[in-house]
Order: sequence, then structure tokens, then C-alpha cells
Amino acid sequence: MQGFLLITGASRGIGAATAVRAAAEGFVVGINYRSDHAAAESVLQQILAAGGSAGLCAGDISNTAGVRAVFDAVDASGVPLRALVNNAGVAGTIQPFVEYTEERLRQTFDTNILGATLCAREAIVRMLGHGSGGAIVNVSSAAARLGSPHEFIDYAASKGALDTLTLGLAKEFGGRGIRVNAVRPGLISTDIHASAGAPDRVERMAPQIPLQRAGDPDEVARAIVWLLSDAASYVTGALLDVAGGR
Repeated sequence: MQGFLLITGASRGIGAATAVRAAAEGFVVGINYRSDHAAAESVLQQILAAGGSAGLCAGDISNTAGVRAVFDAVDASGVPLRALVNNAGVAGTIQPFVEYTEERLRQTFDTNILGATLCAREAIVRMLGHGSGGAIVNVSSAAARLGSPHEFIDYAASKGALDTLTLGLAKEFGGRGIRVNAVRPGLISTDIHASAGAPDRVERMAPQIPLQRAGDPDEVARAIVWLLSDAASYVTGALLDVAGGR
């Protein structure tokens, strides 16, 4: 399946790796980012240099205005939207649950679940409109089943909601040709750990993983692109762990 693929939060980490790999598989990739234009432009140039097709879709998906701006850019491409990867996500700094502020909670839930829901709604409207179906992959987390005590309980809760969204959408729209799945990455080597105030988290936690190492963003990207592809044509409502056995 080719066509336009929107990836939210695609300027770094798993989103960037997915953009590069999906473009190599023939998708026209919409690279969404909120503020880091330089990073998004770097991903774009990497895709173009390899002969792929892509464009930038700037916008903060945590609110309606930002989502509208992103999908205006999608529509302006003139290529039918066939796929969405809800990858944009935030995690607050590691701290005890009783110290969470309302501001932190709103930022976490507005981006991780409200934004994903708004983007899924807009994508499904377009997929239904062109009548040829599509695929959505939500980037959840192993935290949804682990709970992330003492670290990111709010992040884990938002990803649990994303799992539920995945199941509901898969059941409601499967009969109309839209597949909806989620990947649940475990410990992955991205900058989210440093931004959470724990730059040594990967090294500290790697021994707890049955495979004895953290994952690479491209290992998650491969699973995402497979779920988007026709090779996964009978897969919907799946929650696929990419977590090294943890």
C-alpha cells in the first residue's frame, strides 16, 4: 500500500526512523513536527537524497488548531492519505506521583492521547472519503502494561488509553477497510530519557531486559512499517510489543 503517510512527531527518534524507512517503501511521507524545524528538515533531506518523496507538515497536534494546520498541509499535497502513524508523545521528568502538577498532566494527556485521537479522527474522515481504506499505527508503550511506577505513571496511563483507542477504532472501522494497530516499544535509545532528567536510564535499565540491551529506533520503525503494509493485511486491533522481552 502506497499513498500519503502522515507521521506525527517525525523529526527525531522512532518517528524519524519510521519516516526514512516508509519513504524507502514508496510512501509519500508527511513529516510532522512542533518546533524543531532544523531536525525535521534534516529528516526530509535524508529522504530526498535517497530518492524518496516527503514534505513537512508543521503543527502542534495537542490542540485542534495545530491538528487543522497539519491536515491542511496533508490535503495540499494532492496525494490521498492512506496511512497515519500517531507517534508524537511527551513524558515529564522522572518524579514521584504526588508531585505531578496539573500543567504536567495536561501536557502529557493533551499530546499523547487527545492529539492522537484528533489526528485519527481527521485521518479516518479522509480515508473514508476516498473509499480505498487505510492503516493507522499508534505508537504506544510497554509502559501501558508496566505502569511505570516511580517514573512516568501519567505517561503510562496515557499510553494505556492509546491502547484502548486502538482497539475501539479497529472494531468500528475494520469493516470499512481501515486497519488500526499499535506498537508498544520498550526501552529504546532515544533522547526522551535525557529530556526526562535521566540520561543514564538506558544503561541502567538494559540489564533488566531479557535481550540485555535497549532497542534501536529503526527496530521499532520496521514493525510500524510492516503493520502499515499489505503484508499485514489481516492484522488489526493488535498491540505489538517491541520491547526485548520485557
